[in-house]
Amino acid sequence: MVVRAGFEPANSKRIDLQSTCFSHLHISPRGKLGTVGVFCSLPSNFFKFLPGFTKEFCNTRARCQEAPRQLFFITVLEMPKERFSLNNLPNWMRGRFDDTQRFLMLCICAGVLCGLVGVSFHLAITGIFEALFHFYQGLGIWALPAMVLSPALAGLIVGLMIHYVSPTASGSGIPQTKAAYYQNFGVIKTSEAFWRFIIGTISVAFGNSLGREGPTVHICSAVSSKLGRVFGLGKLRVQAMIPVGMGAGISAAFNAPIAAITFVFEELLDNFSSKALGGILIAVVVAAVVERTLLGEHAALQADTTFFHTSWWMLICLVMGPTAGLIGHLFTQSLLKLRAHFKQWQTIPNWAKPALGGLSVGLMGVTVYHFSGGNLGVFSIGYTDLNAALNGNLTWTVILLLLVGKLVATTVCYASGSSGGIFAPVIFIGSMIGGLFGVVLVRFGAEPSVAAGAALLGTGAFFAAVIRCPLTSVIIIFEMTANYSLILPLMIGNFLAHLISAKLSPIPIYDALLLQDGISLKKLPAYRGEQDWRNLPVSTIMTHDSRTVSGTLDAQRNLARIEDGGHQHHAYPVVTDLNSQVLLGMITHHELEEMTAANDVQTISQWIDGHKIIEIYPDTSIRDAANTLVIKDVLQAPIVSRNDPTKLLGIVTLHDIARQQNAIEETIDR
Repeated sequence: MVVRAGFEPANSKRIDLQSTCFSHLHISPRGKLGTVGVFCSLPSNFFKFLPGFTKEFCNTRARCQEAPRQLFFITVLEMPKERFSLNNLPNWMRGRFDDTQRFLMLCICAGVLCGLVGVSFHLAITGIFEALFHFYQGLGIWALPAMVLSPALAGLIVGLMIHYVSPTASGSGIPQTKAAYYQNFGVIKTSEAFWRFIIGTISVAFGNSLGREGPTVHICSAVSSKLGRVFGLGKLRVQAMIPVGMGAGISAAFNAPIAAITFVFEELLDNFSSKALGGILIAVVVAAVVERTLLGEHAALQADTTFFHTSWWMLICLVMGPTAGLIGHLFTQSLLKLRAHFKQWQTIPNWAKPALGGLSVGLMGVTVYHFSGGNLGVFSIGYTDLNAALNGNLTWTVILLLLVGKLVATTVCYASGSSGGIFAPVIFIGSMIGGLFGVVLVRFGAEPSVAAGAALLGTGAFFAAVIRCPLTSVIIIFEMTANYSLILPLMIGNFLAHLISAKLSPIPIYDALLLQDGISLKKLPAYRGEQDWRNLPVSTIMTHDSRTVSGTLDAQRNLARIEDGGHQHHAYPVVTDLNSQVLLGMITHHELEEMTAANDVQTISQWIDGHKIIEIYPDTSIRDAANTLVIKDVLQAPIVSRNDPTKLLGIVTLHDIARQQNAIEETIDR
C-alpha cells in the first residue's frame, strides 16, 4: 500500500510527513482511492470520516503530539491485494467483501453446520433411547427396575458432569442463550456446545422426561457465535450471529423454518427487525434443507390430516384455550417453585439432585408403562405416544395416565437441574390435554376424528401458555403436522391461552428462570438496544479523578504544577484548594498561559469570580449532557452533586462522549 500522510494546520499549506507518523493502517483493498481526515485532538481510535470516503480503518495509531489541534490527513495512492491462504482466510475475506457480505456468507455456513449438529443430536438421542429401552423390555422381570434406574443413573452422571465440567449445561439452554446475547455480546464458548451435546444426549437418551430442542438452540448458537469470532466480525456482528444460530437450531430440531424465524423475534429480539431478518432467513432455510436432505421430507409429527370444518370448532377452542392457559400457568409456577426449593436444598449436594429427578421420572414412567399397557411416553421425548394422540388412537385412561405422568416427571426432572429442554414435554402435555377433551366429545357422540383435532388445538394452546410465543405456537403446529384446516380455532385458542397465562404470571418462563439465577435481562443496557447507551447516566463515562486548579494560587504556579505532572488538558475545574473538592468554576489551559504571559498575579479564584458555571449532574443522561455542551459551546463541564452543586464529582468532555460513540460504531462497522 502506498500512502501519503501529513498535517494540515488551519492557516498554512499542507505539510507532508513520513508514513512513520502512524504505526499501522488497514484500508479495504476494494475501496476507492481518496483522502480522509481525522482531528488529532480526538482519541487515536476515533475517526471522523470526510464526505465521499467510505472505507474501513482499523487499529490506526496516529502520533499527533506535535499538532494536537490540527487535521491529520491520509491519501491512499495504491491498494494491495491479499493472497489467499487458509491461515489468512479472515483477512482475505475482509479485503474482498464488505461487512454485510461476509455476515451473510457466515449465515450460510451457520445454517449448514447447525443443520448437521441438529440432525446429529436428534439421531444420537433417538438411536440410544430406542436401543436401550428395547433392550430393557427384553430383560423379563428385570425390565421395570432397569427402566426405573436408567434415568436416575443418567441423572447422576449428568449432575457430576454439570458440577465439575460444564455448569452451563444445566437446564434448557435457551435462557443461557438469551443471557449470552444480552450480557456478553453473544460470546458462547465452543466448549459449552461440546459438553451440552454430550450431557444432553446422556440425559434425554437414557429416559429423562426432557426435550432436545432447547439444547439444540444453545449448541447451534455457540457454533454460530464461534464462526463470527473466527472470521473477525465485530462485537455487534458476533452478537447478531446468536439469533442466526437460534433460528437454525429450531429449524433443524422441529423441521419448521417459518416457526423458527417467528420464535427468534418473539423470544429473543422482542421486536421485528428487517435488518436482522435476512441473516436469520438464510440460516433457517439452509438448516431445514440439510435436515430434510438427511432425514427426508416429512413433518416432525404425524397428525391426522382429516379436514375439519371450522364452524363448531370455534366453540371448542373457546373452552380449550382458557383450560390450557390455566394448566399452563400451574405447570410453570410448579416448575419454578420446585426449582427454587431444589436450589435452596442443602441436605444433598447439587451434583446428586439430577439423580433424584431421574428417579422420579423412572418411577412415574414405569407406573404409566405398567398400567397403560406398554406406553413409554413419560420417558424421554415421547413422540410415539404424541403421534398416537394426534391421530386419536389413545383411550381416555391412557391419555390421563400419560398427562399426569408427564406433568409430574417433567416438573421434577427439570427442577432438579438436569440437562434438557421443555419444548417437547410442553407439546406432549398439550396434546394430552386436547386429546382428553376430544375423547370426552367422542363419548358424547362426536366423530372419532374429533379427538385428533382436539389434541391439535390443545398442543398449540398449551405451547402458547407456557412458552409465551403466540405466533410461533400457531405456525409451529402447522409446520410440524402439515394440517392447516384448524387455523382459525387454533389462533383463537392460542390467543386465549396466552392471554390468561400472561395475566396470571406476567414474567415468561425463560426470563423467570434467569431471574432465579440472578440475571435480570431488563437491567442490561443491551436488552433495550445498541443505542440505549445514550440514555445511561453520564456518570458511566465521566472522568472521576480529573486534574484540578487551586483557586488560592496564581496562574503561573498552577501552570508549573500542571507541567510538572505531565498531563495537560483543555480545561480544568477550579477548587478552593488542592485538598478540597469545593468547585469555584472552570478555566482553560489557554487562559492560564495568557495570564502567565501577562504576569497576572491575581489568584485564580479572583479571576473567575462572577463567571457562570455550567453544571451537569451525575444522573443526567449522556444525551442531555451532550446537548448541554453543544448548546453552551464548551468542550467540557464539571459533574457536581445534585444535592450540593459546589461538590465536584468529576468532569465530562465531548471527547468522552465521542469515544463512547466510536466504540459502538466500531463494533458495528468491523
